[in-house]
Amino acid sequence: MIDISERAQQHFLRLLSSQGIESLGIRLSVTQPGTPAANCELEFCELAELRGNEWTVECNGFDFHIDGPSAPWLDGATIDYEPNITGGQLNIRAPRIKGELPGLEAGLVERVQYVLEAEINPKIASHGGRVSLLEIDAQGVVVLQFGGGCHGCGMVDVTLKQGVEKTLRERVPEITEVRDATDHTDGANPYYSRAEGHSALS
Repeated sequence: MIDISERAQQHFLRLLSSQGIESLGIRLSVTQPGTPAANCELEFCELAELRGNEWTVECNGFDFHIDGPSAPWLDGATIDYEPNITGGQLNIRAPRIKGELPGLEAGLVERVQYVLEAEINPKIASHGGRVSLLEIDAQGVVVLQFGGGCHGCGMVDVTLKQGVEKTLRERVPEITEVRDATDHTDGANPYYSRAEGHSALS
């Protein structure tokens, strides 16, 4: 159901050992499952704190508990730990937690909004940015508003064409064009100034 790499297990075991509590485990749950705002949450968990509906995975030296109602959303999930020069990064990939892209029976606005919230905004959130949908006209032209770190950013055109528009048109083929209606001349806190040459969306 869920694959926890050996590196991730070793990382969890180090964290648990530092707590000095016997039989302490890890519990994973999903908040707001099936929505674009879905997120995974990890917490230490003592045996007395278990609710009784968890799925338990026996790991190397500890138990990993999956919250019962969250379990269906975590099917096919993976957890890995990637060491780096600052320590390391725990990566949880759970492709099902946000639900599925609304089907063709859903309206164009609903499908575009889903892609913005589920895929695009999480990517640019690390730069303090956010994209909002203003309108979609009868010709399939999507008009967006950039905010936060994207407002006034020197690379917003690259972000729009190579990141946002590409993703939207792949997910919602009826889209013919994506336009930016933001006045970038008065951005209060751009991630990159106009003089810098970096993209805000990888």
